Amino acid sequence: MNAKDILIKAVQCDKDGRILEAQDLYQDGIQILMEVVGDEKDSNKKKVYLERIKEYIDRAEQIKLRVQRHMESGEIVANIPIDENSTGHSYKSLFGKYMNADVKEILIDEPYIAERYQFQNFVVLLELAAKQCKNLKYVRLVTKPDPKNTAEQNSILNLIKTDLQGRNITLSIKYETTLHDRKIILSNGYIIKIGRGLHFFKATNPRYSLGLCDYDFRNCLQTDVDICRTKTFS
Repeated sequence: MNAKDILIKAVQCDKDGRILEAQDLYQDGIQILMEVVGDEKDSNKKKVYLERIKEYIDRAEQIKLRVQRHMESGEIVANIPIDENSTGHSYKSLFGKYMNADVKEILIDEPYIAERYQFQNFVVLLELAAKQCKNLKYVRLVTKPDPKNTAEQNSILNLIKTDLQGRNITLSIKYETTLHDRKIILSNGYIIKIGRGLHFFKATNPRYSLGLCDYDFRNCLQTDVDICRTKTFS
Protein backbone atom coordinates (compact mmCIF):
# COMPACT_ATOMS: atom_id res chain seq x y z
CA MET A 1 0.00 0.00 0.00
CA ASN A 2 1.05 3.58 -0.59
CA ALA A 3 1.25 6.18 2.19
CA LYS A 4 -2.26 7.49 1.53
CA ASP A 5 -3.90 4.06 1.82
CA ILE A 6 -1.86 3.18 4.91
CA LEU A 7 -2.78 6.41 6.68
CA ILE A 8 -6.46 6.13 5.72
CA LYS A 9 -6.45 2.67 7.30
CA ALA A 10 -4.60 4.08 10.35
CA VAL A 11 -7.29 6.71 10.89
CA GLN A 12 -10.05 4.11 10.51
CA CYS A 13 -8.38 1.77 13.03
CA ASP A 14 -7.97 4.73 15.35
CA LYS A 15 -11.70 5.50 15.12
CA ASP A 16 -12.56 1.82 15.68
CA GLY A 17 -10.50 1.72 18.87
CA ARG A 18 -7.79 -0.53 17.43
CA ILE A 19 -5.07 1.80 18.62
CA LEU A 20 -2.12 -0.61 18.56
CA GLU A 21 -2.69 -1.30 14.88
CA ALA A 22 -3.31 2.40 14.24
CA GLN A 23 0.00 3.27 15.89
CA ASP A 24 1.96 0.90 13.65
CA LEU A 25 0.15 2.11 10.53
CA TYR A 26 0.83 5.76 11.42
CA GLN A 27 4.52 4.93 11.79
CA ASP A 28 4.63 3.05 8.48
CA GLY A 29 2.81 5.86 6.67
CA ILE A 30 5.04 8.50 8.23
CA GLN A 31 8.16 6.68 7.05
CA ILE A 32 6.91 6.58 3.46
CA LEU A 33 5.89 10.25 3.56
CA MET A 34 9.33 11.20 4.87
CA GLU A 35 10.87 9.54 1.82
CA VAL A 36 8.46 11.43 -0.45
CA VAL A 37 9.36 14.73 1.24
CA GLY A 38 13.04 14.05 0.68
CA ASP A 39 12.46 13.80 -3.07
CA GLU A 40 9.96 16.68 -3.36
CA LYS A 41 11.30 19.80 -5.10
CA ASP A 42 8.20 21.97 -4.78
CA SER A 43 8.54 23.93 -1.52
CA ASN A 44 4.77 24.42 -1.13
CA LYS A 45 4.07 20.72 -1.50
CA LYS A 46 6.91 19.93 0.89
CA LYS A 47 5.38 22.25 3.48
CA VAL A 48 2.00 20.50 3.19
CA TYR A 49 3.64 17.09 3.56
CA LEU A 50 5.55 18.21 6.66
CA GLU A 51 2.38 19.57 8.25
CA ARG A 52 0.56 16.28 7.69
CA ILE A 53 3.55 14.30 8.94
CA LYS A 54 3.55 16.32 12.16
CA GLU A 55 -0.16 15.58 12.66
CA TYR A 56 0.43 11.84 12.28
CA ILE A 57 3.52 11.88 14.50
CA ASP A 58 1.55 13.69 17.20
CA ARG A 59 -1.25 11.12 17.03
CA ALA A 60 1.16 8.17 17.17
CA GLU A 61 2.85 9.72 20.23
CA GLN A 62 -0.53 10.26 21.89
CA ILE A 63 -1.32 6.57 21.45
CA LYS A 64 2.08 5.57 22.84
CA LEU A 65 1.59 7.73 25.94
CA ARG A 66 -1.94 6.44 26.38
CA VAL A 67 -0.77 2.82 26.41
CA GLN A 68 2.05 3.66 28.83
CA ARG A 69 -0.34 5.42 31.21
CA HIS A 70 -2.67 2.44 31.18
CA MET A 71 0.17 0.08 32.06
CA GLU A 72 1.34 2.29 34.90
CA SER A 73 -2.14 2.74 36.39
CA GLY A 74 -3.09 -0.94 36.52
CA GLU A 75 -4.03 -2.63 39.79
CA ILE A 76 -3.04 -6.23 40.51
CA VAL A 77 -6.10 -8.49 40.51
CA ALA A 78 -4.23 -11.80 40.80
CA ASN A 79 -0.80 -13.05 41.80
CA ILE A 80 -0.16 -16.67 40.93
CA PRO A 81 3.04 -18.30 42.20
CA ILE A 82 4.14 -21.30 40.13
CA ASP A 83 6.29 -23.79 42.02
CA GLU A 84 9.09 -25.82 40.49
CA ASN A 85 7.73 -29.00 38.83
CA SER A 86 4.10 -28.05 39.52
CA THR A 87 1.41 -28.75 36.91
CA GLY A 88 -1.96 -27.32 35.94
CA HIS A 89 -0.59 -24.00 34.67
CA SER A 90 -1.42 -23.84 30.97
CA TYR A 91 -2.00 -20.40 29.49
CA LYS A 92 -5.73 -21.12 29.50
CA SER A 93 -5.74 -22.09 33.18
CA LEU A 94 -3.69 -19.04 34.17
CA PHE A 95 -5.38 -16.25 32.23
CA GLY A 96 -7.77 -17.74 29.69
CA LYS A 97 -10.79 -16.22 31.43
CA TYR A 98 -9.50 -12.73 30.61
CA MET A 99 -9.24 -13.52 26.90
CA ASN A 100 -12.77 -12.88 25.67
CA ALA A 101 -14.81 -11.21 22.93
CA ASP A 102 -13.87 -7.74 24.24
CA VAL A 103 -10.27 -8.28 23.12
CA LYS A 104 -9.63 -6.75 19.70
CA GLU A 105 -5.85 -6.33 20.01
CA ILE A 106 -3.02 -8.04 21.86
CA LEU A 107 0.52 -6.81 22.48
CA ILE A 108 3.07 -9.51 23.33
CA ASP A 109 6.52 -8.52 24.58
CA GLU A 110 8.62 -11.71 24.60
CA PRO A 111 12.38 -11.37 24.08
CA TYR A 112 12.97 -14.97 23.09
CA ILE A 113 11.17 -16.42 20.08
CA ALA A 114 13.94 -18.25 18.26
CA GLU A 115 14.10 -21.90 19.34
CA ARG A 116 11.66 -24.61 18.26
CA TYR A 117 9.96 -24.87 21.65
CA GLN A 118 9.65 -21.06 21.82
CA PHE A 119 7.84 -20.91 18.49
CA GLN A 120 5.59 -23.71 19.72
CA ASN A 121 4.74 -21.83 22.94
CA PHE A 122 3.94 -18.73 20.90
CA VAL A 123 1.61 -20.69 18.61
CA VAL A 124 -0.15 -22.26 21.62
CA LEU A 125 -0.83 -18.76 22.98
CA LEU A 126 -2.13 -17.63 19.58
CA GLU A 127 -4.41 -20.68 19.39
CA LEU A 128 -5.94 -19.69 22.71
CA ALA A 129 -6.36 -16.09 21.57
CA ALA A 130 -7.91 -17.05 18.22
CA LYS A 131 -10.36 -19.43 19.88
CA GLN A 132 -11.50 -17.23 22.77
CA CYS A 133 -11.10 -13.68 21.48
CA LYS A 134 -13.83 -13.80 18.85
CA ASN A 135 -13.26 -10.20 17.75
CA LEU A 136 -9.46 -10.30 17.70
CA LYS A 137 -8.09 -8.36 14.73
CA TYR A 138 -4.51 -7.51 15.57
CA VAL A 139 -1.53 -8.99 17.42
CA ARG A 140 1.78 -7.21 17.82
CA LEU A 141 4.80 -9.31 18.77
CA VAL A 142 7.92 -7.52 19.99
CA THR A 143 10.94 -9.81 20.30
CA LYS A 144 14.71 -9.88 19.95
CA PRO A 145 16.28 -10.80 16.61
CA ASP A 146 18.00 -14.17 16.73
CA PRO A 147 21.73 -13.40 16.33
CA LYS A 148 22.40 -16.97 15.16
CA ASN A 149 19.80 -17.18 12.41
CA THR A 150 17.71 -14.08 11.85
CA ALA A 151 16.54 -15.26 8.42
CA GLU A 152 15.07 -18.51 9.74
CA GLN A 153 13.43 -16.71 12.67
CA ASN A 154 11.83 -14.22 10.32
CA SER A 155 10.75 -16.97 7.94
CA ILE A 156 8.96 -18.96 10.66
CA LEU A 157 7.25 -15.89 12.11
CA ASN A 158 6.06 -14.93 8.63
CA LEU A 159 4.54 -18.40 8.20
CA ILE A 160 2.60 -17.83 11.41
CA LYS A 161 1.66 -14.37 10.15
CA THR A 162 0.29 -15.82 6.91
CA ASP A 163 -1.76 -18.40 8.81
CA LEU A 164 -3.30 -15.69 10.98
CA GLN A 165 -4.11 -13.58 7.91
CA GLY A 166 -6.28 -16.45 6.72
CA ARG A 167 -8.21 -16.05 9.97
CA ASN A 168 -8.59 -12.26 9.52
CA ILE A 169 -6.02 -11.52 12.23
CA THR A 170 -3.05 -9.27 11.46
CA LEU A 171 0.27 -10.17 13.08
CA SER A 172 2.83 -7.37 13.30
CA ILE A 173 6.40 -8.41 14.13
CA LYS A 174 8.80 -5.89 15.67
CA TYR A 175 12.44 -6.61 16.55
CA GLU A 176 14.17 -4.82 19.43
CA THR A 177 17.70 -5.84 20.37
CA THR A 178 17.44 -4.38 23.89
CA LEU A 179 14.04 -5.85 24.79
CA HIS A 180 13.94 -7.25 28.32
CA ASP A 181 10.40 -6.91 29.70
CA ARG A 182 7.93 -9.74 29.28
CA LYS A 183 4.22 -9.02 29.20
CA ILE A 184 0.95 -9.64 27.41
CA ILE A 185 -1.41 -6.69 27.07
CA LEU A 186 -5.04 -7.30 26.16
CA SER A 187 -7.05 -4.41 24.77
CA ASN A 188 -9.85 -5.12 27.25
CA GLY A 189 -7.58 -3.75 29.98
CA TYR A 190 -5.80 -6.82 31.37
CA ILE A 191 -2.01 -6.97 31.58
CA ILE A 192 -0.31 -10.31 32.21
CA LYS A 193 3.27 -10.31 33.47
CA ILE A 194 5.08 -13.64 33.72
CA GLY A 195 8.53 -13.64 35.31
CA ARG A 196 9.91 -16.10 32.75
CA GLY A 197 7.76 -14.91 29.87
CA LEU A 198 6.03 -17.56 27.78
CA HIS A 199 8.69 -20.19 28.37
CA PHE A 200 8.16 -21.58 31.87
CA PHE A 201 7.20 -25.09 30.77
CA LYS A 202 9.59 -28.03 30.96
CA ALA A 203 9.88 -30.42 28.05
CA THR A 204 7.89 -33.65 28.23
CA ASN A 205 10.05 -36.64 29.15
CA PRO A 206 9.66 -38.92 27.32
CA ARG A 207 8.67 -36.62 24.48
CA TYR A 208 5.49 -38.52 23.59
CA SER A 209 3.76 -38.38 26.94
CA LEU A 210 0.95 -36.37 28.52
CA GLY A 211 1.74 -32.69 28.24
CA LEU A 212 2.96 -32.81 24.67
CA CYS A 213 -0.17 -30.93 23.53
CA ASP A 214 -2.10 -30.13 26.72
CA TYR A 215 0.15 -27.85 28.76
CA ASP A 216 -1.81 -28.45 31.97
CA PHE A 217 0.11 -31.74 32.18
CA ARG A 218 3.51 -30.05 31.80
CA ASN A 219 5.92 -29.67 34.70
CA CYS A 220 6.82 -26.01 35.15
CA LEU A 221 9.82 -23.93 36.11
CA GLN A 222 9.41 -21.73 39.16
CA THR A 223 8.01 -18.29 38.31
CA ASP A 224 5.30 -15.79 39.23
CA VAL A 225 2.38 -14.45 37.25
CA ASP A 226 0.89 -11.03 37.98
CA ILE A 227 -2.37 -10.02 36.34
CA CYS A 228 -3.30 -6.33 36.40
CA ARG A 229 -6.52 -4.61 35.45
CA THR A 230 -6.72 -1.15 33.93
CA LYS A 231 -9.09 0.66 31.58
CA THR A 232 -9.66 -0.67 28.11
CA PHE A 233 -7.33 0.73 25.45
CA SER A 234 -10.15 1.32 22.97
